[in-house]
Amino acid sequence: MPRSLRDFSATLLEQFDVRDAEFAIRAVDRLLAEGKASGVSDLHLQPAETGLEIRYRLDGVLQTAGELPCSVAPNVVARLKVLAGLLTYRTDVPQEGRIRQDPSHAELRLSTFPTLYGERAVVRFFADAGQYRLLGDLGFPADLVQTLKRLLSETSGAILATGPAGSGKTTTVYACLRHLVSNSEAARSIVSIEDPIEVAVEGVAQSQVNPNAGLDLATGLRFLMRQDPEVIMVGEIRDRPTAEAALQASLTGHLLLSTFHAGSAAEGISRLADMGIEPYLLRSGVLGILSQRLARRLCDCARPAASRDELLGLPVSAARLPRGCEACGRTGYRGRIVLAELLTVEKTELGRAILSRMDSAALEALAVKAKMITRWQRAYEALQQGRTSPAEVRRVLGLGAPAA
Repeated sequence: MPRSLRDFSATLLEQFDVRDAEFAIRAVDRLLAEGKASGVSDLHLQPAETGLEIRYRLDGVLQTAGELPCSVAPNVVARLKVLAGLLTYRTDVPQEGRIRQDPSHAELRLSTFPTLYGERAVVRFFADAGQYRLLGDLGFPADLVQTLKRLLSETSGAILATGPAGSGKTTTVYACLRHLVSNSEAARSIVSIEDPIEVAVEGVAQSQVNPNAGLDLATGLRFLMRQDPEVIMVGEIRDRPTAEAALQASLTGHLLLSTFHAGSAAEGISRLADMGIEPYLLRSGVLGILSQRLARRLCDCARPAASRDELLGLPVSAARLPRGCEACGRTGYRGRIVLAELLTVEKTELGRAILSRMDSAALEALAVKAKMITRWQRAYEALQQGRTSPAEVRRVLGLGAPAA
């Protein structure tokens, strides 16, 4: 974390007088500029009894950046709403919109929500258009990228990216779309239905849902099927109608890309089954499920673990631990790495297990038997290489760890 974030609000109050009529304008400009310069993913403005708390999410972790006085809190949030084209006089309902500033930078997304002490505002910073464009830019292992590219060369079937919020699923899907656009021998008809459109992808006809007009993901997908598509991207599978429409599309000569929330690749199969998707659709419609998490990368100042206790019970022989220096803002981490697994559904014992409705644990065991490298195995490799720490692996993947 850059050191400036630690005392951000103090420096802000030193530079600008809260009694100034333009304080909110200047404060918001600094808040957004600081977020962009520091490479954060989110800005949280949390109203509290004592003031407006400022927090930035950096490398997946919220960092406190101080507090603004209660007297300016409404004006600061109102200024953000003006930039996003929202209704400043409606403070009793949730609102969301986009902040469009310098055309050379990515857009920002604002979400507001009423709370006990006033409106809470969260700004999402999208990566600049030049970042994370291609599959090779995402930090996936070479073997996983090779398999993913092979799946993308298919003409039908579903490729699904899973993981928790903020794990980079949508970024991965956009990279897959760019790969398809740039590597198609002949021009392919590629369309999407998203909620919302986060990044414009050249060569893809992108559409955004409009609930007020009755255009949701499932409805939009059914209409897109009449647009002669070869590749369809659905922003996120959230419910049974969308899942059914997506997998039906994958069985009728379309390559389908989408994201949804699941703890692992095998749990992705189980979650779709829990939505009521028939096993034959899963067995025949799904090409592969990618599960990914983002873990913080250790700074160069990291130190070796001094004892087995510092390995936190993980089955590795060595690891490094965060120390903290000026370069990493005393956090011990700089940037992130991806921990991913890719389950492919082919005509194997795994396919028969899906038809038999086996649980996720059994499916994962069969996938490992078929040479899938799990997210835990990737984490152990990262620990041995000194790229992340045992505490970070526990934070990202949890307490239950299988044997290496």
